[in-house]
Amino acid sequence: MNFIFRGNEMLVDARSEGLELPDASVCARMGLGKERLQPLWLDAGCSDHACHVAPDAPPPPGFEFRALRSLLARLDEKAALASRAFQIAEWARTHRYCGVCAAAMVQSATELCFRCPSCGFSAYPRISPAMMVLIRDGDRILLASHSTYATARYTALAGFVEAGESLEDAIHREVWEEVGLKVKDIRYFGSQSWPFPHSLMVAYTAEYAGGELRIQAEEINDARWFGPGDALPELPHTDSIAGRLVRANLPGLPRP
Repeated sequence: MNFIFRGNEMLVDARSEGLELPDASVCARMGLGKERLQPLWLDAGCSDHACHVAPDAPPPPGFEFRALRSLLARLDEKAALASRAFQIAEWARTHRYCGVCAAAMVQSATELCFRCPSCGFSAYPRISPAMMVLIRDGDRILLASHSTYATARYTALAGFVEAGESLEDAIHREVWEEVGLKVKDIRYFGSQSWPFPHSLMVAYTAEYAGGELRIQAEEINDARWFGPGDALPELPHTDSIAGRLVRANLPGLPRP
């Protein structure tokens, strides 16, 4: 399969409900030869490739670029591969030259790595760990609408892990900064690779330990407690770890 990206969009067959991807002939018509297509695996027989094209690149006849975020829920078993493809293609696009001495980088034949032949600097695909935490207080859960999201969905709190922090440290810091609460009894729920931008989302539950809601306006539009019988807001889709985390802990359900 060939995953061709333009910014945060992916090329798909405009005539296919099955979201067919471009084959080798379509890639050739776009000027994407073997030297432009990045293999997703180190296997010499790898048939899955990815590439980023210019922001103004037009789609070939019969194809169109669609937002990758909107496609992930419809890609089924291809979703994880599309996520990997996006991150590998972005890594290849942004590491053509050494960030230390600006020499042209050379890709390793034995691992996913670009190395500088001049100074020896190595660059691997970037992975940014991010925590997500759903706070529970008895039969209530805390849901928030985030300022940086384009939708009005309510979800768990989340944030990137900073240098020198553990995931647990990040949970305590982010919860205090975003909503002014203290938490305890942090428990792991699950994880998910997420390509926006190159995240590893690690989800937890935590118990409320004190404090009054104090919203950080730069990060949070609104945050509210929801208990049994309360009308729920729009929630994240179940293709995301956020959607599964919230739905596994809805008010009135047995604790997982």
